[in-house]
Amino acid sequence: MSKYDKMIELNREKSDEKIAAAKLAIRRMLEDGDRISVPQLMKMTGLSRGFFYKNPIVRAEISQALEQQAGTIDPRRNILDQAMGGRIALLEQQIRELKQENEKLQKENQKLRKGMGKQDRKAWKDL
Repeated sequence: MSKYDKMIELNREKSDEKIAAAKLAIRRMLEDGDRISVPQLMKMTGLSRGFFYKNPIVRAEISQALEQQAGTIDPRRNILDQAMGGRIALLEQQIRELKQENEKLQKENQKLRKGMGKQDRKAWKDL
């Protein structure tokens, strides 16, 4: 094996170790419920910011972890979701009530129009 091949192999091993360290740190943060961020990962692993953004394997791992973590980190989000759910239920109830009232008024309007039609016919007959 030439020196060049040996150097490439060593670089690949170091890169694999860095990737493994980054993945481990990401998984640990997920398990601990910590918010995943590149600065925090830099502190935990000692790796550079560029490594986390440029390495496609690590970047994909971060993206996946962030998606998984989307609703669990921010407790305000759960509270807002519950509040919005209650608000939506209330508005749906109001819509149902207004639809019922609208139907009732339309029926009443039809009856009144029929009654007016009869009165108009009587008025014409009386002339």
